[in-house]
Amino acid sequence: MDGLLDPITTSGEFILARNLCSLFFVVLHFALVFWTYRDADRRGAMGWFWALAVLLFPVAGIIVYLVARPPEFLADARERDLEIRAKEVSLQRDLTTCPSCHKPVEKEFLLCPYCMKKLRKPCIECGNPLRLNWGVCPYCKTKQ
Repeated sequence: MDGLLDPITTSGEFILARNLCSLFFVVLHFALVFWTYRDADRRGAMGWFWALAVLLFPVAGIIVYLVARPPEFLADARERDLEIRAKEVSLQRDLTTCPSCHKPVEKEFLLCPYCMKKLRKPCIECGNPLRLNWGVCPYCKTKQ
C-alpha cells in the first residue's frame, strides 16, 4: 500500500504541478501581506502591524483584519469633514441668528418668527428688507 502512489508522486508532471501550486500560494501570501499593508495604511490603521499579523498568521490575520479594519479611508473621512464644514459655512452665510433669542432666521425676515423682535424694516419704495440703521435703500436709492 505504501508504494501505490509512488509512480504518480515521482512523475515529472506531478512535481511540476506541486511546485507551481507552492509558488502560487507563496505569491498569494505575499500579495495578501502587501494588500493588507496598503489598505491598512490608507485607512490609518498601522499598516506595518497588520502586514506582520498577516505574514505570521496568514488565515487568521487576514480574517481578523477584515473584521477589525476601519470602515473608510482617511482621504474619504477628510473629504467628508471638508464637505460638512463647507455646508456649515454655507448655512451660516444663508442664516443669521436673532439678537434676542439667538435662534436661526433668514436674512430677508423682517421679524423673528420665534420672539417677534423686529430685525429689519421694509423699504418704503421697493419693499426690500433693510437694516434698521440704514437711511437709504441700496436697491432703489430711496431715502428712508
